[in-house]
Amino acid sequence: MLQSLRKTLPADDRPVLIVLHQEHSTPGRVGHMLEAKGYRLDVRRPAMGQRLPETMADHAGAVIFGGPMSANDQDDFIKYEIDWINVPLSENSPYLGICLGAQMLVKTLGGRVAGHHEGLTEIGWYPLQATEEGEKLLEWPKMVYQFHREGFDLPDGATLLARGDAYENQAFRVGENAWGIQFHGELTRVMMHRWVVRGAHRFELPGAQTGDKHLEGRFLHDAPLKNWMSGMLDMVFKPREI
Repeated sequence: MLQSLRKTLPADDRPVLIVLHQEHSTPGRVGHMLEAKGYRLDVRRPAMGQRLPETMADHAGAVIFGGPMSANDQDDFIKYEIDWINVPLSENSPYLGICLGAQMLVKTLGGRVAGHHEGLTEIGWYPLQATEEGEKLLEWPKMVYQFHREGFDLPDGATLLARGDAYENQAFRVGENAWGIQFHGELTRVMMHRWVVRGAHRFELPGAQTGDKHLEGRFLHDAPLKNWMSGMLDMVFKPREI
């Protein structure tokens, strides 16, 4: 009875820093989940000229999301964000990079971000396999949603947590508090519909799936991905029970 009445509170009352890359982007389901877990959100967009904090002292951690740009682009805000990731790394503050955010973490750590050697993309739903180290942490979904044309080498000192077929490195951990995932667990239904419409020109790329497969796959595979995303956020931001 007592177990069923337990609630969770965030580890502290500081907001989570949310870094987005387009004017109308949102943190989607990740934002909803963090707020449900008791966190406030501090949303910033360096691509729109907003600066990031010089220290994580006033934040519980950071999440850098994806975007249509590349971590190899020479835009000032891309280079700025890659350099800024040293702030949470040096302060051992929780950091989660999703897609572009993971690739930026790899670049910060001196790793390589590049396209597939055969030109393949992952745009749609693709199989995922947890490594032995990953299985110790969470129950992972068997299929995940992807929308990328580049992947990354595993940086020095990183632990691989999950792998895929075309792009092997799908999730990794560095140190105690830095995490990167190549796939997307943050999409709401509305977001996925928007991506399918706006990204339709990419469905002809090698390895990409047509839009109907994106939407069909959501009905088949999204529930385990949603549960995993919630568990991942709990692990990164370490809520406490009362």
